[in-house]
Amino acid sequence: MSQAPAAAPRPRARGWAGPGRGGVAYVEAPAEWRATTVQACGLWPFAAGTGSPMTGVPLGRNLVSGATLCCDPISWFQRAKLISNPSCFVLSKPGLGKSTVVRRMALGLAGYGTIPMVLGDLKPDYVDLVEALGGQVIRLGRGRGHLNVLDPGEANEAADRLTGSARAAVLADAHGRRTTMVSALLTILRTSPPTDREESILDRALKVLDERSRAHGRTPVLADLLAVIREAPEDVRAVAVDHGRIERYRELTEPLEASLLALLGSGRLGEIFSSPTSHPMRRDRPVVFDVSSINDAETDLQAAALLACWSAGFGAINIANALADAGLEPQRHYFVVLDELWRALRAGRGMVDRVDALTRLNRQGGVGQAMVSHTMSDLMSLPTAEDRAKARGFVERSGMVICGGLPSAEMPMLRSVVGFTRAEEDLLVSWQDPPAWDPDAGAQADPPGRGNFLVKVGGRPGIPVHVALTSVETEKGLHETNARWRVTSRIGAPRELALPPTSAALPVLPAVPDVPALQP
Repeated sequence: MSQAPAAAPRPRARGWAGPGRGGVAYVEAPAEWRATTVQACGLWPFAAGTGSPMTGVPLGRNLVSGATLCCDPISWFQRAKLISNPSCFVLSKPGLGKSTVVRRMALGLAGYGTIPMVLGDLKPDYVDLVEALGGQVIRLGRGRGHLNVLDPGEANEAADRLTGSARAAVLADAHGRRTTMVSALLTILRTSPPTDREESILDRALKVLDERSRAHGRTPVLADLLAVIREAPEDVRAVAVDHGRIERYRELTEPLEASLLALLGSGRLGEIFSSPTSHPMRRDRPVVFDVSSINDAETDLQAAALLACWSAGFGAINIANALADAGLEPQRHYFVVLDELWRALRAGRGMVDRVDALTRLNRQGGVGQAMVSHTMSDLMSLPTAEDRAKARGFVERSGMVICGGLPSAEMPMLRSVVGFTRAEEDLLVSWQDPPAWDPDAGAQADPPGRGNFLVKVGGRPGIPVHVALTSVETEKGLHETNARWRVTSRIGAPRELALPPTSAALPVLPAVPDVPALQP
């Protein structure tokens, strides 16, 4: 009986096993290449989608698939149609890169023709970026610069170029924003909003002041508004309802006069908002309002400065849109950054309404928007349930929510606004772990979550991404938020460390005598 021929030996998955047969212990992963469908059309059977959108500003690589993620609120709203509102809310603990991801979006959008506007930089994080883009850096603070809250900006010049309802709309918007801003300053000063009567008096007095100012060709300041209220013209007395008695009018307006006096330089808000504007803002260039000179202990002044910057910025955007609608200027899109949002919200009761009124119409105004805060606790710590609900609406209305490392206590509050899976929550919590000690460098390593973010859009699965810095950002220091730590302090250092290499040109200090060691 004949036997079947023996099967020919075949190599295993790692090659021929046995001595001298060339088996490999490590199989390298195949090289991956990316190409367009036109270039790689012959390889179509072997192509596969990665699931990471490629429309917008390149942020980095997907932490799961390694694919490139492009993301920004304007591109995802205008071109990709992935979100219904061109805005994003960024949440992360300090030091993990939330300012870096917003700067990357601003830099990339500038390349697309969008104008970045940073309306209040407290650290500063965005000054170097705006300077590199050739934009305006407007510095505000005690002794550094002023922003007149009664300055209509370019509204009057734009109104002269417009006619009919468009002209009336620009003037009405400028009037409303200035009235709202004065009321906001009074709210911060008093920690409670002005009464309905006081707001009516402010509104009518500002109209009287505008008529006089246009006749004389000058820009009013808060001192002029106070003078009109003290003068008691008939229009103002009518809304004050003094029943024809000047004594009653004085009694009704006395608290308002006292508060306005405190805004003229004698109160804790100083003279920043009562003097003529030092550097008028332009609507055709990137701009950053640098308010980093205001101390963190002056929370009221910081909040007032942020609101004033937001009001000036959105006012300029409204003027640009009005001129574009009339065909007098090209349509411009803006990317507005509202950093440290929690500082303004905590300034006093009613501040949430002021912020809400300033930021609600971004979709109709051709504005992309990024709001930045540390945690949901910042928004949920407001004193009243009404303010907390409105602050939570800032996150709910955002087209996308970008989260970095967050503590586990944040998850229930965040889950009530955005749908997160348990795996996504665990990922965010792991990113906020402290850094490990690097024995080779003799210092702490980078935090595990630095540069890592989860991009959430509604109930869709989040996209984990690591923001990769380019050589332009690193060489120019555009990513640096700890600028004051770039140079090591030499106070108290040993002589051989304290003197720089060019110490020959410096005066030689007298030698310090040796101190004898203490004897037991």
